Amino acid sequence: MNAIEFQNIKKTYGDKTIIGSFSLAIGRGEFVTIIGTSGSGKTTLVKMVNRLVVPDSGTVWINGEDIQDKDPVLLRRGIGYAIQGSVLFPHMTVEENIAYVPNLWNKSDKKRTASAVSKWMKIAGLADELRQQYPYELSGGEQQRVGIARALAASPPILLMDEPFGAVDEITRKQLQKELKDIYEQTGITVLFITHDISEALALGTKVLVLDKGALQQYDTPDNILNHPANAFVAQLVGDRKGSEKNRDCNDDLTAKQRSTLK
Repeated sequence: MNAIEFQNIKKTYGDKTIIGSFSLAIGRGEFVTIIGTSGSGKTTLVKMVNRLVVPDSGTVWINGEDIQDKDPVLLRRGIGYAIQGSVLFPHMTVEENIAYVPNLWNKSDKKRTASAVSKWMKIAGLADELRQQYPYELSGGEQQRVGIARALAASPPILLMDEPFGAVDEITRKQLQKELKDIYEQTGITVLFITHDISEALALGTKVLVLDKGALQQYDTPDNILNHPANAFVAQLVGDRKGSEKNRDCNDDLTAKQRSTLK
């Protein structure tokens, strides 16, 4: 059984088609990175999974069940959701933020919730002394880690992420990527991860979904996306990535030469 299935999905806003007749089955335990042009429907598609956006037509299935038949509040409590920047509750401590969803499920079992908080703080790379701090006292990277821990604290089978590392510096971003990949490998959950960075998409995903103008361009392994692009659009994405890496290598070489002249 697939974890998520989109069947003939369509979504328009006014006279603009955002998603047009989209169908895709995502297997359980896949880490799907989603990339495409601005306005290609990435966020709209992901928000359909937890019913923050409702399609005009078509069906979204989770574990073989039509999500339209499910209570949207209960549906969302069972799906982790993390987005770019800090969306933490500012009046709550780190511990209270992470415990928020587990408390909704079972407020009386405080011992179990405390155990979940400790578990996910450790997995997300958060020091225990941060437990009683408030979001404004944290760095950007720490806030993102708390957001990830909160999204996972109720052990959801599905995690949705919309450019979660877009607001942090490059060094922190690399650390968060590694930690997220470690979490994925430990839990085996199904992840949908939106990014604007093709290198990040290829590095993190077991599958990469490429969108343009609300249409699927390619859904494949990172290796096939990189070496066997399905069309000119995907080839350009891959080419841009290779070009960026070549420029970075040249800059590294230049920096090395500059350093040698200063000796």
